[in-house]
Order: sequence, then C-alpha cells, then structure tokens
Amino acid sequence: MARAAAARSRRAAGVLTPVEERIIRAAVRLFAEQGFDGTTVQQVVDAAQVTKGALYHYFESKDDLLYEIYHSLIAIQLASLERILGAGDEPADTLRAMVLDLVETTAARVDEAAVFGREMHKLGADRMAAIRADRRRYHEAFRAVVERGQAAGEFATAVPAETVTLIAFGVINQLPQWYRPEGPKSPRQLGEEIATFLLAGLRPA
Repeated sequence: MARAAAARSRRAAGVLTPVEERIIRAAVRLFAEQGFDGTTVQQVVDAAQVTKGALYHYFESKDDLLYEIYHSLIAIQLASLERILGAGDEPADTLRAMVLDLVETTAARVDEAAVFGREMHKLGADRMAAIRADRRRYHEAFRAVVERGQAAGEFATAVPAETVTLIAFGVINQLPQWYRPEGPKSPRQLGEEIATFLLAGLRPA
C-alpha cells in the first residue's frame, strides 16, 4: 500500500512510468469494451502483460485504477494551467491558451475521458471529492480570467463570467462523446475554432 501511495503522489505531478501507462491503456480498453464491473483485475493484468504484483505495486485496487484514468489527464491540465497563468498574458490570449490546451489534452486522451465519464459514478466518495476539487480549481481559474477581462473592458459583461465558464466547459466536456482522432479536424484546429467562437461572443458591442 505504501508503494502504491508513493506512486500516486508521483502521478499527481503528471509523471507515469511505462508500466503504468501500459496498465492504464489496458484498463481503458477493457472498461470501454466490458464496463468497469465486468472487468476483473486479472483481465487487466493479462492485457497489460504484467504480473498482479506489478499492478498492485502501482495501484491499490481497481477503483484506484479508474481514478487514475482521469486523474492523469487532469494533472497534466492543471500543470499547463499554472504555466499559462504564469505567462501573465492579456485575458483574451490567456483564455485562448486555456481552451487550446484543454481541447488538445482531452483529444489526446479521449478514450480515457470517455471511459471515466461513463464509469465515474462507481468511485467512492473520497475519490469523487478529489476529482471535483481538481475540476473546481480549473473552473475558478477560468472564471477569474473572464472576470478580469470584463473588469478591464476587454470582454462584454452581458453574460456573467460564471455562465461563460459553464458554457465553455460544457462544450469541452462533451468532446469525448463525439470527437474522433481520425476525423477531418486536428485537435489544434478544433481548439482554435472553439476559442474563436468563445472570444467572439465575449467581444464588447
């Protein structure tokens, strides 16, 4: 358990070993095909071509594995958020960078995001609280950028910053339901279009 806890702390910084990546990829595929309840730890072990001991070295349980499927994504996004905010750009440029990063990172792990969205209700209260806290952190940062742009007169004030934030995340959170990597648009192009649409709506009259 102590080793799994240490691995979890390392993953919180967005760092995964090749073995962890392999285990997570196997779990994602099996959870997508069979559902969380219909997948056994042994099936994940077999698909990842590791021993059960190796899996438990990194993950405490199947629940822990489901949690990490999404947490590995949000950890990357929160690290990018710090970098974007640290640049100190104007609100419009900051908002565009945030949308682009969210779209690109979600698209890069679209299968993980889709599986988690379908199965997250299986998580215990503590892990769900942790996920909600991470999401709220990004939500509040996004809203603060909109509020800063509105206060500076760069963004229109007809729609509250909270509503703007809900709309933006509503679109991005739906990506796993319809985005396909083999589709006609790259994640970058899609992110640019979403960001341009959002910023056009915020432009003062």
